[in-house]
Amino acid sequence: MTNELLNETVFGQETEFDGVLNFTDNLVITGRFNGTIDASGALEIERTAICTVDKMIAKSIVVYGRVTGDIEGTERVELCKGCKVKGDIRTANLRIAENVEFEGQVYMLDDVPDINIFSVASTEFKNAIRTKSSES
Repeated sequence: MTNELLNETVFGQETEFDGVLNFTDNLVITGRFNGTIDASGALEIERTAICTVDKMIAKSIVVYGRVTGDIEGTERVELCKGCKVKGDIRTANLRIAENVEFEGQVYMLDDVPDINIFSVASTEFKNAIRTKSSES
């Protein structure tokens, strides 16, 4: 067992990426992304981010910015205040804040995690994921 945290990569505001993106740790997008995301880590879309995807799959997806395309969070999806999402969402747990623009359908997955992931703040949840994943 190790207390080492998972890596976190940040695509800066001036970053533009087109293509297929795969990752296993944590990614924060603050710039532009076009394509497909297929990941087993956590993904955060910041307020300045604009993502156009065929499909976005990650363990945990937190959206503050704009996403056009389908989203799948195997554990959870969180739409934060002020975000804009146009596309379908598939997840086991969904949180939608006030003042969110959402156009699409929601499909709830049957496989629900053992923990109540919405009982803690987003930053606490991210730290818990990092610690839990590093223990595995």
